Amino acid sequence: MSEATASGMSVSCAIGRHQFLLRRLHSLTGLVFGGYIIIHLLTNASLAQGTNPDMFQAQVDKIHSLPFLWAIEWTFIYLPILFHTFYGIYIIVTGQPNTDQYPYTRNYLYLWQRISAVVIAAFIFFHVLAMKGWFTNSLTFHPDDATASVARHMRASVFVAFGIYPIGILASCYHLANGFFTGAITWGLTISAAAQKRWGMVCVGIFLFSFGCGMLALAAAIRDGYIIVHS
Repeated sequence: MSEATASGMSVSCAIGRHQFLLRRLHSLTGLVFGGYIIIHLLTNASLAQGTNPDMFQAQVDKIHSLPFLWAIEWTFIYLPILFHTFYGIYIIVTGQPNTDQYPYTRNYLYLWQRISAVVIAAFIFFHVLAMKGWFTNSLTFHPDDATASVARHMRASVFVAFGIYPIGILASCYHLANGFFTGAITWGLTISAAAQKRWGMVCVGIFLFSFGCGMLALAAAIRDGYIIVHS
């Protein structure tokens, strides 16, 4: 047995021994991540308050005026996302799709949960690095000039505005809603079939609301890209 194989097996065994705790932590960080997505989409949806940039800029200013913002971001955003992502990768790698043997609706939703996770990981990688200016300056986000920054971002590429963002928003909202559904089961909040059905309807509402906010923000950002950049 090679050293690499032995090391991989020891990691798997260590994860296996703490599977219950890690699953609960994965679910908890998913709920935190989901809450952040909703707040982020609601903030961006303020772009739809007309072409006047004051509303969106005011929301951005509130966030960036928080004391110890870096600590808040690392505690409630970055660290939960990193753990949720890396443990999610472990679940995907070690999982075996079986929709061909068990073609049930929940099984397909679970499969799409894993697929959406991969899409979200790639989307976050692009979104964060692009906003930091790693790819091109036209994609960079400047907090003190928020609306114009978003407008330039949308004008940078048709592929960005009409490809990457709609897919990223759809995957994020689906993962969010389905994650809330499975999270309630994980924490023993919806045991009966009736409870799961009721909560499932709420989660459908969460998906429609969050996706609606996301698309509203995207439409407003694309609109502003054609109005503000040329004003």
